Amino acid sequence: MPLKAGLKKVLIIGSGPIVIGQACEFDYSGTQACKALKKEGLEVILVNSNPATIMTDPEIASKVYIEPLKPAYLEKIIEIEKPQAIIPTLGGQTALNLALELYHQGILKKHNVQLLGATPEVIKAAEDRELFRNILDQVGAKYPESFMVRTYERGLQVAEQLGFPLILRPNYTLGGGGGGIAYSPDEYQKMLVQALHESPTTEVLVEASILGWKEFELEVMRDSGGTFVVICSIENLDPCGVHTGDSITVAPQQTLNDREYQAMRDEACLIVNAVGVETGVQIFNLRYIRRLVSESSLK
Repeated sequence: MPLKAGLKKVLIIGSGPIVIGQACEFDYSGTQACKALKKEGLEVILVNSNPATIMTDPEIASKVYIEPLKPAYLEKIIEIEKPQAIIPTLGGQTALNLALELYHQGILKKHNVQLLGATPEVIKAAEDRELFRNILDQVGAKYPESFMVRTYERGLQVAEQLGFPLILRPNYTLGGGGGGIAYSPDEYQKMLVQALHESPTTEVLVEASILGWKEFELEVMRDSGGTFVVICSIENLDPCGVHTGDSITVAPQQTLNDREYQAMRDEACLIVNAVGVETGVQIFNLRYIRRLVSESSLK
């Protein structure tokens, strides 16, 4: 793949603090990206607030900034370094959210900087749970019954409709922050307040429970030409209810038959094409659930 014309300097956004047991893949992918881009002759500027990473080692990038991952700091770095592009897909949720802030505040346009790997529209489609749910509807995918909640009062109404237990998934949070499983009204009310607070957009997707179902994941990759590949399939040994970051997983998956696996693969292809992901795997990980008895709680 040829380099983009005029591209001489790129800025990579890291993921910030890493919780032990989570998000180490961002450091790995960022490190490999720095090496690959430098090998192509590009000047690589790396910014990360976490010095305890491999990617912030002096020899990894051309220049390293250890600064808070906030728009004001990023704009200062952009003013100094004048990169032609920013790659936001190597720092997980933190980098994606920051890229959106830079876009909405007009900083990217002001300094004539483009996003590589994911446009603002693609980031929103993949990360905003309501937009993503609409995409699932468009391609006919199944998912647990759910409602987007923006107020505490609406959350109480949704709880009455869905019953307990309930899954809370705040929008735009890292590593499932603010989310979880509520087994009772009292527990749900406390978690709902916290989830609304944790979401930077004050939005929480409340889902019907699928506790005890089997969970599978597909890591997929697509390019701008529409080429789609499955990097690997993953099976969680622990059932739904155990966060995938805490679960024991096996790759490739072990217990799906070929027809089930191909159906999962085909649906993943439809979803990633509809979202519009143009490159990379960090932004897009698809999880699937399976129950042998019934799919009555899936939309």
